[in-house]
Amino acid sequence: MAGPRASVPDPVIRVRGLEAGFGERLVLKGLDIDLFRGEILGLVGASGSGKSVLARTILGLVPKRAGTIEVLGRDLDALSPEQLRQLEQHMGVLFQFGALFSSLTVKENIQLPMREHMHLPEHLLDEVAMLKLDMVGLSPDAAAKLPSELSGGMIKRAALARALALDPDILFLDEPTSGLDPIGAGEFDELIATLRDTLGLSVFMVTHDLDSLAGICNRIAAIHDGRIVASGTFQQMLDCEHPWVRTYFRGKRARAAAGRDISAPSN
Repeated sequence: MAGPRASVPDPVIRVRGLEAGFGERLVLKGLDIDLFRGEILGLVGASGSGKSVLARTILGLVPKRAGTIEVLGRDLDALSPEQLRQLEQHMGVLFQFGALFSSLTVKENIQLPMREHMHLPEHLLDEVAMLKLDMVGLSPDAAAKLPSELSGGMIKRAALARALALDPDILFLDEPTSGLDPIGAGEFDELIATLRDTLGLSVFMVTHDLDSLAGICNRIAAIHDGRIVASGTFQQMLDCEHPWVRTYFRGKRARAAAGRDISAPSN
């Protein structure tokens, strides 16, 4: 008699056989990847390997040529434009350089997704925007500032507040600690881990930051030559014998980062 079945992780994103590219150049070549509920997944790869292309293809910003993408159990190819629009509200995005609108204040940037997708009175738009500011650790006086008046770290946090405006289930982060000093990067990592725990987020993080990979990622996936060539914990990546993965994770910086604990998802 068979024993009880082990619980199967719940994928919020499931990608199979994905192909995407530009012109005659194929960037993603039959790629498979999962993002499981409640985890922070770190995606690594060499420059130009397709990390951002993968994230943008899942988001629908780059058209795919083949394969399937399922988000929250729904095949994107089977959805109508209106259903896709509704599903997009479950995904928040923090682009590498923030991508804040320079002519809008921080508050107005945060309110932009809400104005597009929700019908709220002005006072509620203001209340929610201030709540999101507080959530990412920005003071109330940041609301009236323009992006040009913010430091690099404040821009990242303001852009994160906008990404959280619609209370998404899935958060995409593209090089979130790029350009930050080590202290600022560490604080931002801690913020992401805290938001994951308190909001129940699933996080798809494109990064090259070894401290982030070791410190907050539950799982890491390495992309090389258009495919995922390794996936696992930081320690499993250290033990991987794939040539690119070995070179990336066995350098001096990786060995220093390996001494840090990796947080587990809260269930």
